[in-house]
Amino acid sequence: MSATRRFVNHPGAKEAPAAALVYTPEENHNPALRGLPLAIASNIISRSDFLLRYFWRNAKFDQPKYLPGIGKALRRAQPNVIPLGEGPSAQTMLELGPELGTPQPADLVGRFHSVADYHELYRSGAATPLQVAETLLPLIRRDIEPQSKYAVAWLQTNVDEVLAAAKASAERWAAGAPLGLLDGVPFGVKDDCDVRGFVSTMALRIDKSLPYFNTPATETCWPALKLQEAGGIMMGKMNQHEAGMDTTGLNVTTGTATNWANPSYYPGGSSSGGASAVSGGIVPIAIGTDAGGSIRIPPAFCGVYGLKPTYNRTCIRQSAVSVIGPASSTVADLTIAYRIMAQPDPEDPVRSQFGLSTPPSATANGGKKYLGICRPWLEQSDPDVLHAFDQAVKHLTSAGLGYELVDIQLPYIRENEIAHGGACLTEAAEDAKERAGQASNWLQYLNYANRITAGVGAQTTAGDYISYSQMRHVVMQHVAFLFDKYPGLLIVTPTTPMAGWPIDPRDLKYGLNDGNKSIRNIMYVWLANATGCPAVTCPAGYVKPAQGEGNLPIGLMATGEWGAEEQLLAFARDVEAYLDKSYPGGRQRPAQWADVLSTARAGKAAPKGEAAGTETE
Repeated sequence: MSATRRFVNHPGAKEAPAAALVYTPEENHNPALRGLPLAIASNIISRSDFLLRYFWRNAKFDQPKYLPGIGKALRRAQPNVIPLGEGPSAQTMLELGPELGTPQPADLVGRFHSVADYHELYRSGAATPLQVAETLLPLIRRDIEPQSKYAVAWLQTNVDEVLAAAKASAERWAAGAPLGLLDGVPFGVKDDCDVRGFVSTMALRIDKSLPYFNTPATETCWPALKLQEAGGIMMGKMNQHEAGMDTTGLNVTTGTATNWANPSYYPGGSSSGGASAVSGGIVPIAIGTDAGGSIRIPPAFCGVYGLKPTYNRTCIRQSAVSVIGPASSTVADLTIAYRIMAQPDPEDPVRSQFGLSTPPSATANGGKKYLGICRPWLEQSDPDVLHAFDQAVKHLTSAGLGYELVDIQLPYIRENEIAHGGACLTEAAEDAKERAGQASNWLQYLNYANRITAGVGAQTTAGDYISYSQMRHVVMQHVAFLFDKYPGLLIVTPTTPMAGWPIDPRDLKYGLNDGNKSIRNIMYVWLANATGCPAVTCPAGYVKPAQGEGNLPIGLMATGEWGAEEQLLAFARDVEAYLDKSYPGGRQRPAQWADVLSTARAGKAAPKGEAAGTETE
């Protein structure tokens, strides 16, 4: 580990055996089921342990335990590395400096509204937080008719609480005593995160016969609570892929949130509502979760930013892989949201140990900033994705920013991809059983696709799950070795290997279960979840679509050492500058982006079912 960094639960730096570093891609052979055939197959498969076990083995979820020597590796149940501070300090959060509160140039191509724009709006008196809330409510409420086209990204809203919070913020501004940059800024929270007074439905079909759906949360999760304490207005709970069990965002029960970059493509999952609302201009910040790329894949598909923090950094969850993090319209907003929600909880024995993530020194490592490339892995991306990735990396390494490209290898890439997918499905199955009160028919409370997904996940044996934990330890030791060899290393990849996931109309009634494509979609994101390392995704280019209107954003992802969130945010600022100033045509804003601030300035709420000052570029 770095000589200047201290950690608790560090795995130790150890290069994986040479045989483990040989990457041999393999094709998956899972059947794709959609439409009525999915519904029929789901009813048959979910009732047969034999068939569920067959599909589990067909997905090769038993493959990791057969690797030579893996049984001798230590078992790592959680990637719970804690980066410590550099000594006693009373500081719990880096300051939100003036650079974060400065609006982007008004003539910037593809400009999104940011926290700084809201702050300036309120400071100038051009509109109040109450007027903004009154503008937004008709756009996000699901209990009014006609519904706004933006409302599908949302599930639950407490109108009285929203208006009360907005009124309190407006009064603080009127008194000249705002709480800070975030005071009066709207944000949303994914439905699988607890917010006091709301049932975390996880975008499931609500069945009031289950106690789960009659038990509102009594406390608000730490990230949402800290944003509220900073004056942010929690507008409501946001739509997601049902139970977070896939990466498309398709939801036949609650509706599928729109990918405003191109509505003929899925928004990504499972934090689909958050990415949709941010890309559509409804809110500048959304809180999501990430167990298998869920706060990175949706922002990548929708053309915005997402940060997966270090494991346990922002919240302790009942998971070996899942964390809570922000999505946002700009890197400044990502920084603001992260710093506020990452404040350590003094009453939590784990999170209270976390030291501040601090920006890297400009003179560290002689000014070198290493970007690690595993080329055989990258070459599995679609050609248009790889081209956009290569162009962005070429700019970063040739623009005098100090980046140096180094070739790296990673152990058991294919097997870790499988192990991570298997671990996620195992946790999802156990969560589904818990929600159903351990009822014998627990699968029937899920949609057709997830009955197969969760049923397959439930086939994982204790021995297989142990092998997944041993895989985790090997890859954690190896990335620790890489971070030692190249101090400050960022491992860079596309966020996903494909340019979006096109919607097939046959999916929209009964759903979709496509294991091959789902596993492919997490090809790169698994690394940060398996190791507990932080990662950031940034829009870094666009490609032509195969269907629909609107170019498809391509995400560039960087994964850093435990505690390297601020280093990742600095990297994201460099990528943002590339997209804004050097990429041909600059950043592309969705055609149906909602200009919420212009409507609020006019002092009137948007009519029901209509966009707030929709702009077309």
